[in-house]
Amino acid sequence: MEDTIKILWVDDEIDLLKPHILFLENKNYTVTTCNNGLDAIDIFENENFDIVFLDENMPGMSGLETLSEMKEKKSSVPMIMITKSEEEYIMEEAIGSKIADYLIKPVNPNQILLSLKKNLDHSRLISQKTTLDYQKEFRKITLEMASVNSFDDWIELYKKLIFWELQLENINDSGMSFILESQKTEANSQFGKFIERHYESWFEPKADRPVLSHTLLKELVVPEITKKEKPVLFVVIDNLRYDQWEVMQNTIGNYYKLEKEVPYYAILPTATQYARNAIFSGLLPLEMEKQFPDYWKNDTEEGGKNNYEAEFLTAQLQRLGLNIKQDYFKITNLASGRKLVDSFKTLKTNDLVTVVYNFVDMLSHAKTEMEVIKELAPDDKAYRSLTLSWFKNSPLLGIIQQAQKLGFKLIITTDHGTINVKNPSKVVGDKNTSLNLRYKTGKSLSYENKEVYAVKDPKKIGLPSINMSSSYIFAKNDLFLAYVNNFNHYVSYYKNTYQHGGISLEEMIVPFLVFNPR
Repeated sequence: MEDTIKILWVDDEIDLLKPHILFLENKNYTVTTCNNGLDAIDIFENENFDIVFLDENMPGMSGLETLSEMKEKKSSVPMIMITKSEEEYIMEEAIGSKIADYLIKPVNPNQILLSLKKNLDHSRLISQKTTLDYQKEFRKITLEMASVNSFDDWIELYKKLIFWELQLENINDSGMSFILESQKTEANSQFGKFIERHYESWFEPKADRPVLSHTLLKELVVPEITKKEKPVLFVVIDNLRYDQWEVMQNTIGNYYKLEKEVPYYAILPTATQYARNAIFSGLLPLEMEKQFPDYWKNDTEEGGKNNYEAEFLTAQLQRLGLNIKQDYFKITNLASGRKLVDSFKTLKTNDLVTVVYNFVDMLSHAKTEMEVIKELAPDDKAYRSLTLSWFKNSPLLGIIQQAQKLGFKLIITTDHGTINVKNPSKVVGDKNTSLNLRYKTGKSLSYENKEVYAVKDPKKIGLPSINMSSSYIFAKNDLFLAYVNNFNHYVSYYKNTYQHGGISLEEMIVPFLVFNPR
């Protein structure tokens, strides 16, 4: 062992532990011994140790007192408490003092060795096992990718990729992470081809299709409301990717128990005005334009594109025959979020409370526009971390806590996800062409890259046309569509930003989750 592990062992009966110390020294550990707390603190302060074994019951300064003093001086060094006592209050006090492990006398040498391995080699051992496990799984995923041919199979494959992404990010193995990133890129390439082959067929009568944005409320939300077991809090977090949900779930798990998880597909374009309006209206965009011309706005029209979600929701509930007490809230800033937290108790007699929370979308836009966010979220790992940090400190968590106290069932979903775009693709259109970087609609569209899904007849996928000859194109993989004019500016400004509207696993396959209060 090149770097010998240095142990400080403090026990008033240290002479009786000579066999244990010899055992460790034979394993190439260096052990410094001490028989009282005061001397131990001096030794600890003046030397560098990797770990400390500390007897709880010593005359003079107790083990707990010694532990407290040592933690004040060097809080990062792991401390293992050893005691004869099994009294619960001692265990609780020691654990509350952030010990690394707790052993009951008499201890044998193998227990000591196991504790050392667990606390000092933990990261290395996990890293090795995770790497080996992913190497085995890599082959399986590659084979599955070649044969996957249904929307359910793609959901399962995507969830596997997310699982391994989260596992590998904790071991800091850049080689394995690069391999996974390459596998995700290939998966998105195959997924784009799958969508191009099958998406149009999902809108045919009696089609075999997944739950889509416009069927979400009817198929998944309404059955939870009509059970009449509990009032329902329905939360739509704008622009929430599946991997972001995965890192948030432990926080929600403190208050709610997951009952059902049903990934669904966001419609194209995977943009808020299309996908979220479809959720609340229960209609495709073409149907919204026809039935609610005062509410629907096309890309090139002035004004907000999501100003009538409450009206769409009320109309859909009435159409479905639900005569219920319900309220709708859209949270776009800290003040409105805190206001809802403070007033949530007044909603306890509701059957349904719907909350649209716009933060993750603002975060993705801020990454495009603000240098500080680019620094904080340069990649998917950092983007997840930033989302989790926001959630833990947000009024949204306060709203969820209030709902749990009042016995609400909780439903969480989103309208679409987002993808980190890296490769530009030139596109040409007239002055009325839409501005989104992941899709374009207009007439006379031309583009250079084959990794684009072109839809010449928008009504076949439920989309309106700005004029008679309008078409849509959707970027696949990590492309972003940039105009030929001022192309270099577009590329430098938008590369490595989070965009949505196109075709990718991250944008289209999104979570729908049902929870019961703990």
